[in-house]
Amino acid sequence: MLICHLEKKIKSSGLRKQFIADHINVTVRQLRKYEKMESVAPIDKAYMLADLLNCTFQEIYEWKKDK
Repeated sequence: MLICHLEKKIKSSGLRKQFIADHINVTVRQLRKYEKMESVAPIDKAYMLADLLNCTFQEIYEWKKDK
């Protein structure tokens, strides 16, 4: 199971969603879909997000085995 911590990371960064979306070349609507796991960010965008949010990819996306 893939768990997304993107929303929490964005809130703690203090950056505006529009700035983040512009930086990774997506719309704010698409960024919100990434936050809510309605869509998974492509690997290049996920790493760009991690760089911008000053964290690692693993701090944004976490994999937990289903029990």
